[in-house]
Amino acid sequence: MKKMKTWFVLCAALLVFFSAKPIFAASDMTGKWTATMKAPDGSDFSLTFDFKQDGARLTGSVTGPQGDPLAIDKGKVDGDKFSFTVSFNGTTITHDGTISGDEIKMSTKSDNGGMPPMDMTLKRSPEAPK
Repeated sequence: MKKMKTWFVLCAALLVFFSAKPIFAASDMTGKWTATMKAPDGSDFSLTFDFKQDGARLTGSVTGPQGDPLAIDKGKVDGDKFSFTVSFNGTTITHDGTISGDEIKMSTKSDNGGMPPMDMTLKRSPEAPK
């Protein structure tokens, strides 16, 4: 009887181990991600984020309608959460978000009152690695 109970517990543990999603594993953000935003005049414009994740470190760039990529600074990843800053024209914008598979939910806020906070959803570009 004791052998059967031990065998059952071992099988149950193996089943949980091999079927459960790892708790601490996060999706790799490396690759191109895009978002479509509304300009103040109501027109649409695209933002492209080119991320490179190396463990907890996040680097890369953001390219908007101006066409010149802006470098990502202070980028870090912690599980499914991440943050980074982008600076231009004396303004620093802080980005915070979460990644879930091929989608990123991100919020931004600027260090001055000239730019309102924004929420955006990024989608992984098809050519990006998973």
